[in-house]
Amino acid sequence: MNLRNLLTNEEIEIELKDVPLWKCEGNTLVREIVASDFPSAIGFVNAVAIVAESMDHHPDILVYGWNKVRIITSTHSAGGLTKLDFELAKKIDNLNFFK
Repeated sequence: MNLRNLLTNEEIEIELKDVPLWKCEGNTLVREIVASDFPSAIGFVNAVAIVAESMDHHPDILVYGWNKVRIITSTHSAGGLTKLDFELAKKIDNLNFFK
């Protein structure tokens, strides 16, 4: 299976079970994080950047407030969610930055 092939709604529902901290919003996968402080939020962003670069799959990252981070991933070339988005979500979760 090509990791960049668009998933069906049924496949997305199955994949979501493995990433309970994430939710679907339209054609994207989203996770909101609240850090204990600003340096922790930026540290998390930097860790995500390293993971994303290693996968050549780059999410949108929004830092807002003084301690909140929103990660949004989608495979733009496919027009929605692919296995690659869920693999990225799992790797981000495995950073174990916040419990």
